[in-house]
Amino acid sequence: MSRGFVKEDDQEEAPFIPPRASLPAGAINYVTPFGYEQLLKEREEIEEKLGNIDIDNDKERRHLRATLSGSLNLLNERISSARIIKNEDQPKDEVRFAATVKFHFITGRQRGEERTFQIVGVDESNIKENKIAFVAPLAVALTGTKEGEIARFTLGGTVEELKVVEITYQ
Repeated sequence: MSRGFVKEDDQEEAPFIPPRASLPAGAINYVTPFGYEQLLKEREEIEEKLGNIDIDNDKERRHLRATLSGSLNLLNERISSARIIKNEDQPKDEVRFAATVKFHFITGRQRGEERTFQIVGVDESNIKENKIAFVAPLAVALTGTKEGEIARFTLGGTVEELKVVEITYQ
């Protein structure tokens, strides 16, 4: 049918489906047990919303259903690709996935400052909770170090040195 016979009101805009946190191509989707539980909880919430759409306007209902379905599809892909890493599987004396790392800045603008971060999956990362994704440059720099060792990290074009003070697994 020619586009000339379609009412403009019938043309719906494709819904915007927010992307998931970025996972580099080819990277394994590592998650902590807590992070995996959060993904499952998120799925339940989306499924509940899908089952309880209470909008009278057909166009708005279709748009919301498409948005929620798209988000659910992306989430299901992330859940199916998840590889859960348990703390007991990690070496306790080395920074690895799921480690909580306390370190000091030895050089650079933050010299003398102390920070603590947990290295987690991309969906679980939250800087306000001191959780950084395992693919973040800081996490990559710290991974493999042991207490007392120095990691080098480029921040704003400057190479900074970080001294690992403590490694724990919760």
